Amino acid sequence: MSTSQPDASRQPEDRTTPDSLLHARTGTDVSPEDLVLASGKDLTPHNLDWAKRKLAEEGPAALDKMLP
Repeated sequence: MSTSQPDASRQPEDRTTPDSLLHARTGTDVSPEDLVLASGKDLTPHNLDWAKRKLAEEGPAALDKMLP
């Protein structure tokens, strides 16, 4: 009878996010929906209005400020 734990013998999964996925923008325009989702909020009319105002004030940099 083995006393080893099954998870202990497994190799740890590589959970490192590839660099290509860490960049905030891909050269395309930032939409209010992008900003709402990046902030972790739900897509509601209220949140979309907030995102539109933020984009009008800060431009695409608003998204860069939210993401690493």
